[in-house]
Amino acid sequence: MISIAEIGHFALILALGVALYQFVVPLWGAQRGDVAAMRAGISAALLQLVLVGISFAALTHAYIVSDFSVLNVAENSHSAKPLLYKISGVWGNHEGSMLLWVLILALYGAAVAVFGQNLPLGLRARVLAIQGSVGLAFLLFIVMTSNPFLRVVPPPVEGNGLNPILQDPALAFHPPFLYAGYVGLSIAFAFAVAALIEGRVDAAWARWVRPWTLVAWMFLTVGIAMGSWWAYYELGWGGWWFWDPVENASFMPWLVATALIHSAVVVEKRNALKIWTVLLSILAFSLSLMGTFLVRSGVLTSVHAFAVDPDRGLFILLILCVFIGGSLSLFAWRAPTLKAGGLFVPVSREGGLVINNLLLCVACLAVFVGTLYPLALETVTGDKISVGPPYFNLTFGPIILPLLLVVPVGAFLAWKRGDLRLALKRLWIALALAVAIGLFVLALDVRGPWLAPVGMGIAAWLVFGAIADLAAKTGLGKVPLATSFHRLVGLPRAAIGTAVAHAGLGIMVAGIIAISLWRIEVIVALKPGESAAVGKYNVTFIGEQPLSGPNYTGKVGNFLLKEGDRELATLRSEKRIFKPSGMPTTEVGLYQMLLGDVYVVMGDETTDGARAMRLYYNPLVNFIWFGAIVMFLGGFLSLSDRRYRVGAPKRAAALQPAAAE
Repeated sequence: MISIAEIGHFALILALGVALYQFVVPLWGAQRGDVAAMRAGISAALLQLVLVGISFAALTHAYIVSDFSVLNVAENSHSAKPLLYKISGVWGNHEGSMLLWVLILALYGAAVAVFGQNLPLGLRARVLAIQGSVGLAFLLFIVMTSNPFLRVVPPPVEGNGLNPILQDPALAFHPPFLYAGYVGLSIAFAFAVAALIEGRVDAAWARWVRPWTLVAWMFLTVGIAMGSWWAYYELGWGGWWFWDPVENASFMPWLVATALIHSAVVVEKRNALKIWTVLLSILAFSLSLMGTFLVRSGVLTSVHAFAVDPDRGLFILLILCVFIGGSLSLFAWRAPTLKAGGLFVPVSREGGLVINNLLLCVACLAVFVGTLYPLALETVTGDKISVGPPYFNLTFGPIILPLLLVVPVGAFLAWKRGDLRLALKRLWIALALAVAIGLFVLALDVRGPWLAPVGMGIAAWLVFGAIADLAAKTGLGKVPLATSFHRLVGLPRAAIGTAVAHAGLGIMVAGIIAISLWRIEVIVALKPGESAAVGKYNVTFIGEQPLSGPNYTGKVGNFLLKEGDRELATLRSEKRIFKPSGMPTTEVGLYQMLLGDVYVVMGDETTDGARAMRLYYNPLVNFIWFGAIVMFLGGFLSLSDRRYRVGAPKRAAALQPAAAE
């Protein structure tokens, strides 16, 4: 009798064949003008989603029922795990996560097939063919090197269990969101390659590319923020970002995708920066592929990385060479045939967006060098060096600072030719409020750190600048309040979303500045009944007791948190030992407030019976994740703009490839 796992394996092989068909037939049809062949890509994309979905469902079923005859389940699951972690265990390993990767890729391809009806048939066929080629490469990688349905005979009675640090709600949802961002950039890549083949990039093309890029950017924003939140409260080190190479691998495509969103606006509005926008589309997905390589090649040692053999990394490196090298070669060949587009002076909306793009890309380059230089040096010379936060703080910060200053100004500049003095005049209230907040912060702590007033002033500049943008568009203060409200409701949602996203960036900057410059850390050994102060708060170690969970044992420490004489909460910090691996983890005690968190980590026992403790006060740290949520909301509002729901007007002679301009 055929098992569900075997059905999943068979569906995966069929999906490989369908991906090959989706790559070859529509591309051939677009070149020959064969309508039937071009339309074949639509049904192939839908069928590929069905087949990969069946395969993924089969693997998920094996995890839920603890089918240890499947090697992947035996190595990464355990019958005592809670259901949530059985399901998340599907993508908590290399093979399953790659299956999730191609499932999301197939989902995006099917979305283009269903929602891309307003696309010219030739362009849609080429986009689906490029998507099919990416799916073909990674399905081939899975089938040949990373088959999640390998069987083990005889099956073990019990599995090895999932990595304990991954058994957390945030980590259950972090990878799907992150992959949705990574893989979503493949659509922008496919549109760019299709446009280069066709030899045409125009405002309609930008209108089609922008919402797909925005979707990927939104998911990438949430995925990175969720991973940061998990690292903050799960790893017990008190920070939110460590410039880990795998953290950087997700941050770099986010930076380029942010530049791409803004660059596509210039193509759409002014028919300019076309060549640059196509290049950004290629680079954004190329960086996503590079992140996939770093995580799965075995070249990195990281809490985020999958421990896999270098042979798999070599296969992914080959995929990188084909897609990155091939697309850049095509770009070098075809880009000169694209017209440069509209002209503009440096002081203009376009000029501001060019500065935005350049600074984001230079910042990405700084992160790229800091991430890959140690690997390249070790490969060439054998020397090992560590590039950590000091390098990134000294390079990334000075690059991003001018960008944060320019963001509010750009929104007030006119297209083609702007007036900087007029823009600053409209921003004088926002500037005055930002300066006032900077001076207020300085007055609170005149002894420093000296960057704090500057940083908080810049954060306020971003928030108040976004408010000023909406106030100017609605005539707030110049017309009756009811009229302003009606104008606000009538504004394009993309305009509102842009302002909201910029305000979210300001909120995030405030949180980053606060925790970076004002965090308080106390390391102390406490016995039951003893106390320690962290800032204005007092933490008393009440004692510890045995702990038992569904698949772990350990000890839990209880702590009384007080502010002066007022009791705030009883915190719990746990030391867990997971079955069956015996791996220890630490759960922090966390008390969250609007203005900051008190963070307690119970360490190991000392020789005199005390416990080593690390206590933190992290001011405004939750502004970081709240800002990310606001940025996501801004993206969602922009995505709901009627222009993107209706789509761009069809090109003339849509069925025929356009001649190179």
